[in-house]
Amino acid sequence: MSDTRPQPLGFIGLGNIGGPLAANLVADGHELLVHDTDPGRTEALCALGATSAGSPEAVGAGAACTFLSLPSPAVMESVARRWLEGAAGSGKILVDLSTNAPATVRRTGAALSDAGCRLVEAPLTGGAVGARTRKLVFIVGGEDGAVAEVRPLLDSLGRATVHLGGLGSGNVGKLVNSLVAFATQWVSLEGMALAAKHDLDLRTLVEMIRVSGAATPYLDRRVEQITERGRPAEFALALAAKDAGLMVEAGLEVGAPMPVAAALQQVLTFAVAQGLGARDIGDLVEVAERAAATELRLRPPDA
Repeated sequence: MSDTRPQPLGFIGLGNIGGPLAANLVADGHELLVHDTDPGRTEALCALGATSAGSPEAVGAGAACTFLSLPSPAVMESVARRWLEGAAGSGKILVDLSTNAPATVRRTGAALSDAGCRLVEAPLTGGAVGARTRKLVFIVGGEDGAVAEVRPLLDSLGRATVHLGGLGSGNVGKLVNSLVAFATQWVSLEGMALAAKHDLDLRTLVEMIRVSGAATPYLDRRVEQITERGRPAEFALALAAKDAGLMVEAGLEVGAPMPVAAALQQVLTFAVAQGLGARDIGDLVEVAERAAATELRLRPPDA
């Protein structure tokens, strides 16, 4: 008698994003094989009911569909090759949640296809809080059939899943979203530094912009956190610097000038050089303060 039970899912990379997502899959009743280079992270998931796999190859052999949440294109490509050693010829799906280079995604997808497997890219927005609370937005690229197979899982982990097209398109969309978000944050801080140097009250300035044409989500909500420093990193400045570099690289690939992305890369690289790489992106305010030799503080509303 054949075993009709579904194969487990797999998860490789159990950091700020991957760990909460893997925990939610276990909470949903999925059998989950997990792997991370940090044994402590693996042990934490096993305590919730996951099963440890000793390597990416073991995850590829044992799981029908595997999620990756990894820090860089080079790491993702290396892990995908190892996963493929266990999964080759099976038709299994690898879902890359990392922010990646579109060219790396397409190259990895071709390698998986040649070996009888499939790749779906699903970079995300919403950060670690969104991962814990199922409020992520997945920006997806891949073949329609493969995307349809993994969409129910993505939908269970987030609040929206948007399929933009073939492989590479998901990360183009993610990089565009990050370009707008990073640029909005930095230009807001730069403007506030200018205002502070001219002795303007920053609370009054912010309230003015909120009812004017330059209103942005950053100034509407997140600016209220600028007086808090050193919070636990939900999205590290070093990762933001990596993503800005990917924006510039993606533009060079197709001949699209990226002067704002290049400037952001310089700002974020400076932040890392200042020893802030492990800090949350909210602490970009400290870079603006150091550059302008001023302090950016908001008095409480109505104070």
